[in-house]
Amino acid sequence: MTETKDLVTLSVNAIRFLAVDAVEKAKSGHPGMPMAMAPLAYLLYREVMRHNPLNPSWPNRDRFVLSAGHGSMLLYAVLHLTGYDLSLEELKRFRQWGSKTPGHPEYGHTPGVEVTTGPLGQGISTAVGLALAEKKLAAEFNRPGHRVVDHYTYVLASDGDLMEGVSGEASSLAGTWGLSKLIVFWDDNRISIDGPTDLAFTEDVLARYRAYGWQTLRVEDANDLEALRHAIKLAKLDERPTLIAVRSHIGFGSPKQDSHKAHGEPLGPEAVEATRRNLGWPYAPFEVPEEVYRHMDLRAQGRAWEEAWERALEAYAREYPELHAELLRRLKGELPPLLQEPPAFDKPVATRAASGRTLDLLAPRMPELLGGSADLTPSNNTQAQGMADFSRENPLGRYLHFGVREHAMGAILNGLNLHGGFRAYGGTFLVFSDYLRPALRLAALMETPTVFVFTHDSIGLGEDGPTHQPVEHLMSLRAMPGLWVIRPADAHETFYAWQVALRRREGPTALVLTRQAVPLLPPEKARGLLRGGYVLADAEDPEGVIVATGSEVHLALEARELLAAKGRRVRVVSLPSFELFEAQPAEYRRAVLPPGLPTLAVEAGVSLGWARYAQKVVGLDRYGASAPYPEVYERLGFTPEGVAEALEALL
Repeated sequence: MTETKDLVTLSVNAIRFLAVDAVEKAKSGHPGMPMAMAPLAYLLYREVMRHNPLNPSWPNRDRFVLSAGHGSMLLYAVLHLTGYDLSLEELKRFRQWGSKTPGHPEYGHTPGVEVTTGPLGQGISTAVGLALAEKKLAAEFNRPGHRVVDHYTYVLASDGDLMEGVSGEASSLAGTWGLSKLIVFWDDNRISIDGPTDLAFTEDVLARYRAYGWQTLRVEDANDLEALRHAIKLAKLDERPTLIAVRSHIGFGSPKQDSHKAHGEPLGPEAVEATRRNLGWPYAPFEVPEEVYRHMDLRAQGRAWEEAWERALEAYAREYPELHAELLRRLKGELPPLLQEPPAFDKPVATRAASGRTLDLLAPRMPELLGGSADLTPSNNTQAQGMADFSRENPLGRYLHFGVREHAMGAILNGLNLHGGFRAYGGTFLVFSDYLRPALRLAALMETPTVFVFTHDSIGLGEDGPTHQPVEHLMSLRAMPGLWVIRPADAHETFYAWQVALRRREGPTALVLTRQAVPLLPPEKARGLLRGGYVLADAEDPEGVIVATGSEVHLALEARELLAAKGRRVRVVSLPSFELFEAQPAEYRRAVLPPGLPTLAVEAGVSLGWARYAQKVVGLDRYGASAPYPEVYERLGFTPEGVAEALEALL
């Protein structure tokens, strides 16, 4: 194999058959897409992208996101061949316990995987956040003659990705923001699991993307590398994001080509042998010719690219030492010094307002702090004073207007935090956390330190009624592994909640905040939030405990006073975060909530889940109602008298 054309063909087929063989050995997986899109994977990783297999986290690398995560073996094969730390043995262990080659790509698990994908629509939407981060960092740090931030984000998306609503939300924003370094390849194979895509997908996709403000291109044959090269060249010349429709044939070269049967199951031994004959591949399973390894090995080139960037960074440091130091700090994820004590609050205040006040103090100290809201900025209090709006014309702006697009907001925030250089947060009402739940779950899976600001947290919302009053949401969020949920009881606890969220490096945090004003707690007591739960008010030799969160903590305190007047000795525990409390030593937890003491929980939400801490719950196992919030609380049993009676009954 001496001719370049032959070597390219051999390399493309090596990608195909590594995917086929791995799926066949696992007796599980998706061979069809890797067989079709192997030419694109070859072109991107071997010719187009700047990346370093020896350092997958090189900051100025081009990013590739396999939004069609079911085709994971396409990515694993090309990562293996180009020299990433992904051995042939790991490919042979595809979809097996403990392997580096899980069924869908997992960020932080496999070297070279940028985003956890599989739930369709998430990859392309998260990639919008990656591209946004590049645009913003470039605007902030690049200087004439010094392009220290300069890379592209490439995406391979399926029909299913473009059907999902979240991709439309995110793509609309990408067009509005002019993310010109975002290049998406649409695997236009016209096949879905149910059959032809025109069963349910007949729109003019390219026209839709042009309406979003994208450049659109078409490549008629996925095997035409020259046409792909030309399309990529055109994409890089445009000031808009680009969607390239690539006509492909699922299961290319196999007897199951252009059939949904090539999608989600092994081809089977007979079809595999026929495919080997059709594509002229005489090699045994997992056998790759040495000349392919030599041709595909990008380690030396990748090292050279990174070393050239390091030299450029040294020149940048000589001319702009302060900018250089700041860029490195932010890329390392190091926090600047933060305030240790809360600001002075002199009257009852909604915790959403206290969150806004805290952001006013944080934003000047944290230039990496980047936030937004899904069209609820005045309600969420998410725009700090002096935080300018981001736009295509003002890329230095630090405030993002997502419009009514909660789901895209969640995915884009994840992308911003995955990229590095930013700590991104976003706000909406707690009841609308359902709209972004898949992105929230992926943040937890990827351990992305995204901060979700959820305001209007309970029936305290009042007149807007049950459609907007979250009831089941707190417990449903607590059920998500890896997500820390914090529901502070007052302004001081809110300040400390932000401290926890920003200092957390491995995983997302949900801040759950009130619409209504709540009384102030002593600041020295509220510091107990840093441990997730603490004794707020105590009695000598207490005979019972009231444990509560958020606005209901103040009900608990009032109930304690009523009970004290009757000679009852009651402890009140504020428990703003189950997850943070559970991270404390067992002896601390037992000291706060002694196992033998009768305990009543109070929270304006479903009672399910409180059994771990309490024998009885004053909760809400129904939906709320539309009325002024004090009346809603009273009619639904959330009064000091009701809480006191419930504890007396327990005692």
